[in-house]
Order: sequence, then structure tokens, then C-alpha cells
Amino acid sequence: MVPYDVVIIGGGIVGTALARELSRYALSVVLLERKAEVGFGTSKANSGIIHAGAHAPAGTVKGSLEWAGNQGWGPLHDDLGFGFKRVGELIVARDESQLATLDELLAQGRERGVTGLELWEPERIRREEPNVSHDVIRALWAPTAGVVNPYEAVLMLAESAAYNGVEIAVEHEVTGIADAEDGLLSVDTTRRQVIGRFVVNAAGVYSDVIAELAGVRTFTILPRKGEEYLLDKRLAGIVSRIIFPCPTAVTKGILVIPTFDGTIMVGPTAEDVDDREDLSTSATGMRQIFEAASALVPGISEHDVIAAFAGLRPVADTNDFVIGPTARKGFINAAGIQSPGLTSSPAIAPMVVEILADEGLELHERDDWQPTLPRSVHFADLSTDEQIRLAGDNPAFAHLVCRCEYVTEAEIAGAIGRGARTLDGVKFRTRAGMGRCQGGFCTWRCMELLAARRGVPIHELTKRGGDSWLVIERDDATATATPVGGAQ
Repeated sequence: MVPYDVVIIGGGIVGTALARELSRYALSVVLLERKAEVGFGTSKANSGIIHAGAHAPAGTVKGSLEWAGNQGWGPLHDDLGFGFKRVGELIVARDESQLATLDELLAQGRERGVTGLELWEPERIRREEPNVSHDVIRALWAPTAGVVNPYEAVLMLAESAAYNGVEIAVEHEVTGIADAEDGLLSVDTTRRQVIGRFVVNAAGVYSDVIAELAGVRTFTILPRKGEEYLLDKRLAGIVSRIIFPCPTAVTKGILVIPTFDGTIMVGPTAEDVDDREDLSTSATGMRQIFEAASALVPGISEHDVIAAFAGLRPVADTNDFVIGPTARKGFINAAGIQSPGLTSSPAIAPMVVEILADEGLELHERDDWQPTLPRSVHFADLSTDEQIRLAGDNPAFAHLVCRCEYVTEAEIAGAIGRGARTLDGVKFRTRAGMGRCQGGFCTWRCMELLAARRGVPIHELTKRGGDSWLVIERDDATATATPVGGAQ
């Protein structure tokens, strides 16, 4: 068995960013992901906020990486073209006791080099964001904050890594880690065994379990569930910036987020849970979110909800990122990557590469490394003339599959060609099923195209892998649609 130079465990934002960073070098690298596609864990349910750089506490690893990570998102977007925009953020104070916190964040941000920070008084706030509550008495404006499509970013980071020679192995759940010959590490999975010189643990909410398998568990992951609610596009423009409440010692609070694609998202909650697979939403969480969100932006209402979902943050009991070598030679942690983990990931990846180099990994830059990917077509973003020309050249662009998001058959086919294996894989690459009807009209056609192009019967397709079946096969060999729970 030929050993890999690096085995990455976990295909979320950290694992895929690291895979792409390692693809710059003449190395053999494999990424092991237990789910059907990368990004299907915590990353797909992320709020999609790129923090401005002033939030994380001083003296922490996450505090040292937040600003550098923020600055890394622009170059990544330029290379790969995923949805990303710097919309800025307003951290608002609603009573006098919160003003000192704004001053502290302003000072901390300036000390880190965060640019453009300003304190706004009520007149400026009303002028710039007229729909924000008139209870707000001051706000900290940070123009460097942004929004990103996190699932799209993960998919494109993985695609870029694969384009440059990294092996992406999905449905490979790690079951054991042991010593192999010549100082190597053996990693057992549900599919096969792999051997590596180095193993990087980027397994999210299961990173302490992976560390336990390696015999070097020094931390515990305490999953923290966050519910989020996506609102109808009729509310697009109610705010143009991310609206934060004034943070407390334990939480950044519930936010109002103008997503890259124009919808408004509100959340998240912060509920500690024991079950690492608990992605349920609740009436209690919904009430909590809309009470808080409507206090910031009174025009927001639960009557505009089109989708509800939840994600789990991998909070370490250290309350900080756990990044570095361990007592087991060759085993490196990149764990406990809670907020601002998404923001920090472009800085985490080169940090881990540097750690690997310090531990003995030889790095030789490749002359043939390709930083960019061929750009896929987003039909809805084109002018009418461009759409007519495309449809004339390729009739598949004349066939709309998703009417809410204006996604064509050609785009669905392109997503499948780039690796979509599930209905969610198609959705996250194209936005088919993300609109007002949440897949009510386009799901079946997406499934027909997925089945035909993958060469599998429709009843073998899943929403997100595992047992998330979409149809059942009857005795008479026909398939009937069955409801699927939640579009997210």
C-alpha cells in the first residue's frame, strides 16, 4: 500500500481549505469525509458570515487568526468565484450599559489592524439603515465584514484541490487509527485502509472522537446547536448590512443577515446538546429568534419564513481552537473550530501547513499548480441577450428546471458533471430548490436528471446520503414520491 504524505479527516471548510493549500505542493494527499459529499456537516448550515476581524477575544488562537482569515476570503473568491460579498456589519447598542462594549471592540479591532471601523450615532444609523430599530443609540460600523455561500465555498475548495491532484474520498467514515511500519499511521475507514505520514484531524463535532481513536484526546467537543430561519425574498433590502446585537461574554447573539443571494436569514440560537446529530428546529427556538430579530429590525416576522434548519458548532471545552501537533507523532489537530471558524479558515490552512513542515513534511511548490477553476454558468445572473445566445447554442439552457431561482437543465447537468451525487449536492451547486417553493416544482426533474446522468434508478437517490431516501420502490417496480423533511 503506497502511503500518502497527508491524510485529512473531515471535509468541512477547514479540511477542504487545507486540502487546497496542500495541493500547491508536490505531495500525495487524501481527504476522508464520512458523508456523501463534502460540506454536508456543520459547514452547510453555517450562517455564512465573514466576521470583520474584531470579535474574537484577545489572547486566543481564534483571536489571532480572525483578521488574517477575513483578508484571505477576497483572494479565494477571486480564484474560485463562489458567492461572496463584503456587505459590512453594524454592531448595535440599545442601552447605555452596552456602549463600553462597542468601545472595547473598536479598540481591539484597531489594534489588530482592522480597517474602516467607525462609531455611528443615531442620525447616521437611521440614514444608512432606516429599518433598524429606533431604540438603537449607537453602532460600530465594520465595512470589512462579508457574507459567503459556505456550502458553495466548501464544494469549490474541494473541486480546486481535486483539480490539482488531491483525492477526495466521500463516504469514508474513520473507524480506527494505529501505528504502521516505518513510523507511518494507518487509518481504517468503512471503505478501506489508508496509510499516511501525517494525519490531520479536521473532523468538526467528531474531532475529539478522532483524537480518542489516535490515543491523544486532550479536549472534549461540546456540540452547540444553532437554529436559523430563511425569509422570503420579498424582504430583500430590508437591511443591507449584517446587524449584530451588542455581544455578551458568552454569545454574539441573534443576527439579521442579508445573504449573498438576496434573502434575509435570522439566527442562530445557541443551545448546548448531547446528540452530535441533533439538527432539529423547535417552536421555542423560532420564538427566541424572532423576538430578538424583530427587536433589531421591527419589520421582520416569522410569517415570512420559507425554510428552517439547524447546525452544530464544534465547541471545544477549551473555548478556543485546538490546532497543533500532539503526543502521537504525525497526528495534528485542527479541531474545536467554532465561530469565527469560517472566517478564520483561510488562515488556519496555511498555519497547519506550517505545522506540518515543522514536524518534518517536505514542501516543494509545484510549477503546474492551478489556482483557478473553469467558471460555471449562473443563468439567472446573465443579461437577457446573453441568455438568448446561450439557449441558442445549447437547448438545455432553454429548459428551466427551477422557476424560483431560474436554474436551467444545463446548469443541473453541469453540477452533476462536477460531482453532485445527491439532491442536496445539486441544490448547493445550483440553488435549484432554494427558492420560495423550496423544491416543490423542481425536485422531481432534478432527480430525473441526476438518475439519468449517474446511471442509477431513481429509488437509489438520496437527499443528502445515508438513509435520506426520496422515493420508495414498490412491488410492481414503480416508484412513488414520499415527503422529505425540510429543504435544508
